[in-house]
Amino acid sequence: MGVPAFFRWLSRKYPSIIVNCVEEKAKECNGVKAPIDTSKPNPNEVEFDNLYLDMNGIIHPCTHPEDKPAPKNEDEMMVAIFEYIDRIFNIVRPRRLLYMAIDGVVSAPRAKMNQQRSRRFRASKEGMEAAEEKQKIRQEILAKGGILPPEEVKERFDSNCITPGTEFMDNLAKCLRYYIADRLNSDPGWKNLTVILSDASAPGEGEHKIMDYIRRQRAQPNHDPNTHHCLCGADADLIMLGLATHEPNFTIIREEFKPNKPKPCGLCNQMGHEVKDCQGLPREKQGKHDQFADSLPMAEQEFIFIRLCVLREYLERELTMASLPFTFDFERSVDDWVFMCFFVGNDFLPHLPSLEIREGAIDRLVNIYKNVVHKTGGYLTESGFVNLQRVQMIMLAVGEVEDSIFKKRKDDDDNFKRRQKEKRKRLKRDQPSFIPGGQFSPQALGNRSSPQAISNPRQAAFEMRMHDRQNSTTSSSPNTSLTSDGSPSLAGGIKRKAEDSDSEPEPEDNIRLWETGWKQRYYKNKFDVDASDEKFRRKVVQSYVEGLCWVLRYYYQGCASWNWYYPFHYAPFASDFEGIADMPSDFEKGSKPFKPLEQLMGVFPAASGNFLPPTWRKLMTDPESSIIDFYPEDFAIDLNGKKYAWQGVALLPFVDERRLRAALEEVYPDLTPEESRRNSLGGDVLFVGKHHPLCDFIVEQYKTKNTEPVDIPPELCHGIQGKLTLNENAVLPDQTVESPVPMLRDLTQNSAVSISFKDPQFADDFVFKAIVLPGAKKPAPVLKPGDWEKTNNDGRPWRPQLDFNRDRKPVHLDQSAFRTLGHTMPRERGMPGMYANAIPLGTYGSPYARPLLSGQQQIPKLLSNLRPQESWRGPTPLFQQAPQRTAGAAPLLAWNRMLQSQNQYQPSQYQGLGGPMSYPQRPEDRMDRGRQV
Repeated sequence: MGVPAFFRWLSRKYPSIIVNCVEEKAKECNGVKAPIDTSKPNPNEVEFDNLYLDMNGIIHPCTHPEDKPAPKNEDEMMVAIFEYIDRIFNIVRPRRLLYMAIDGVVSAPRAKMNQQRSRRFRASKEGMEAAEEKQKIRQEILAKGGILPPEEVKERFDSNCITPGTEFMDNLAKCLRYYIADRLNSDPGWKNLTVILSDASAPGEGEHKIMDYIRRQRAQPNHDPNTHHCLCGADADLIMLGLATHEPNFTIIREEFKPNKPKPCGLCNQMGHEVKDCQGLPREKQGKHDQFADSLPMAEQEFIFIRLCVLREYLERELTMASLPFTFDFERSVDDWVFMCFFVGNDFLPHLPSLEIREGAIDRLVNIYKNVVHKTGGYLTESGFVNLQRVQMIMLAVGEVEDSIFKKRKDDDDNFKRRQKEKRKRLKRDQPSFIPGGQFSPQALGNRSSPQAISNPRQAAFEMRMHDRQNSTTSSSPNTSLTSDGSPSLAGGIKRKAEDSDSEPEPEDNIRLWETGWKQRYYKNKFDVDASDEKFRRKVVQSYVEGLCWVLRYYYQGCASWNWYYPFHYAPFASDFEGIADMPSDFEKGSKPFKPLEQLMGVFPAASGNFLPPTWRKLMTDPESSIIDFYPEDFAIDLNGKKYAWQGVALLPFVDERRLRAALEEVYPDLTPEESRRNSLGGDVLFVGKHHPLCDFIVEQYKTKNTEPVDIPPELCHGIQGKLTLNENAVLPDQTVESPVPMLRDLTQNSAVSISFKDPQFADDFVFKAIVLPGAKKPAPVLKPGDWEKTNNDGRPWRPQLDFNRDRKPVHLDQSAFRTLGHTMPRERGMPGMYANAIPLGTYGSPYARPLLSGQQQIPKLLSNLRPQESWRGPTPLFQQAPQRTAGAAPLLAWNRMLQSQNQYQPSQYQGLGGPMSYPQRPEDRMDRGRQV
């Protein structure tokens, strides 16, 4: 969901929700990796029942990764996806269900399609601009005599093909069916697992198909209320979706975000600069024998768990209110918190101008909510339905402080610019006047390669002196003119060029929200109407209120309408939410989603038309086309007060659904049978292996050729319920499963079986209750009262639990172990020689020596020959001290504090403890987990 910085804010405010994943690594012998037995207990010391994969969060990084070379072809992409799933499965190890959901034909074609349309048009435009800029810089460098590797001639991968209806997504579904069958036949961890695949032909976003499955299973009498769910995905809305289920055991696994990862230059493939700064210099030798030439300084991507049960503990403490005129219900207050998060942004509505998450918008909303809820007489929401009268009171309270919010934003922005300007001046002033180059250039400490012998030092010294002399004659002050004899002239200085200025060009802001009259300017510039036009403003507010009701319904009950959309690019102000209590919030019933190829026509730019049939593609480019205006070659991007283009608003024309369908009626007869198949809607497929109790039941359905849907016996499938129907392209026992990937073998001895699956169905007016189910056991508390107090425990802050096991004892290293790490650790792993040049921890006089603990005696620096026996222990290691941190900050390990003092790397904000004692981590894993690359 489009909530920038939401996870960063959440992890800093509630640090104990983060747990680092413990991952068992495959052992290698003679170049062959032994497979990991995932049927063994989970090394994270917690057992998960169900694993849900939001597949689009896996497909994108595997097909066009940012931190490693991209796959050469589609087959390598599929293998990369298989390996990624294997790694997630190894960490989580589900025991009952694996649910794989790919984004299908999007829910709410107008609401979601507008957002997808913007993303794909942006991607196409940015890709073409980047290619043009890269070619331009390349020609300039070569014209100056620079050295660049030969340009690779390869077709650029268009990520827009990751959209339902394309051949790529159809092939992906075939590959995943093969992958599931292979694992069910060969992996012991999949032995009793039920696997459900919801590919791109099934309507709905991946994460919402998962939530719909959970809602419908919760409503069944055989559902286990203590099921432990684990959802894999990086979108911020997964956190709110998980809270909306009200399941007591819900965990999210995602990649650990590490900012500022090193990336090679797109022109010379060297590290340390971007394409725009490339100078075409020859590549430096990497290692004594250039053995590190093709290796990038990076570590394997790590994963973290987000424990929603701990987040619920935080929210229960924060949202609990006393002296209410009604009974306090924590579950209802959680629903209100989720609803208020919608105001800072989502995929379907723009955020309100006065609410920025980086400015503490959610905290402000919560404080207003707690102050106003006494007057509302109840909660804002109930099972996905909004009480608009109570919401109006909250929004008008926000509107009262809008003016002060805008002024404070301006003051903060000006202060930030001033600090940055002073920082640039300070760095410019403090930089050395002369740095030797060539053979005498400074080398990084701890460099693995041995220093090279100096050749012809006299000539090198002469060249440096001449270069320094040239710089000194040309670096005269730009504001001072010189006479013929070189003395300063009194006639005045030369005006400094604009490019020499320290200030960066700022985008023009015509709204000026911090000045009087901001509302008038906003509506005039953004909507081209006067703020006095009450009728238009009410129309905007009504559309936004409908959107809030639709989004909440979508999160708690499913899609309320496939036709609704917000018809504006911008949001109204909070102070405009007057009289919304009587606004209707009903939606059209009986609407249907677009078909896959119809959706492609609605979201693709003309540059991605190669994924469409020829006659359909022509509608995008033919000047005589009746819908040519839907596909502009260029479009404006309104920065809307932001700094970067990706933060702005793409001003694309909205697609008229009626005009689009009318134009497509003329080209529908041109579809081939294969294209017609890809354009049809599909459903979910259920897979089981031969050892699963449900296997014989499914095989019997194929033997009897029963064409009628049958109910799943819940006692045979861990309580899962739904309808089963025969599948035309089923995977059947004793039948060969052909591999769609040439590099992988066919499954000639298959014992898995597949069948079509459909979730339990309910009446249109059925309401899924947003409650904790009867029989659910509340997880053991993690947070303690001391976590909310400034000081306790003898003046030291209490340290929260940082793992699933509450009784685990932390593992410590002594000083000798740190020294061993410094000598034995491979230095080419991301941070060469990080321990080689550091003074050992606890060394007397070391800048890294820890301060004395209270009550500890001072140990003299010069010890006598007759030392007391206790003095041989030396100072207490850093990692045995109580952590000193402020509220909201993550605890730091000992090596994190050392590295932070060296200003080399910033420690992870959600760093946890090391691995469990029964599963010790490798030294390099501990090192990687303690830093960011």
